[in-house]
Amino acid sequence: MSREVERTADGRWVVADGRRWRTADPALPDDVRARLLHHLGVARSAVRTSRGDDDAVAAARARVQLAKTGLGERGPAWWDQDDAERRARWETALRTLDT
Repeated sequence: MSREVERTADGRWVVADGRRWRTADPALPDDVRARLLHHLGVARSAVRTSRGDDDAVAAARARVQLAKTGLGERGPAWWDQDDAERRARWETALRTLDT
């Protein structure tokens, strides 16, 4: 089943099922995007498999939050950040996620 997704004219948001979601930072280098998406997938899987262990679920959700922040989908809006702030955002997220 495929869902209809559209982008806003400014490219900052996608709209799916009537809800608006922030897009990932388009300035992310491809290798950085791939690493963050990998961490996001692993963390989402951990949320699913950790049901019943509140501490493990909380830790996995924190990693989801960190990956999405690194991608620019959460936290300060990437379009309000200068290049140095954007780079610092994803480097900080990866430094934490890679440990």
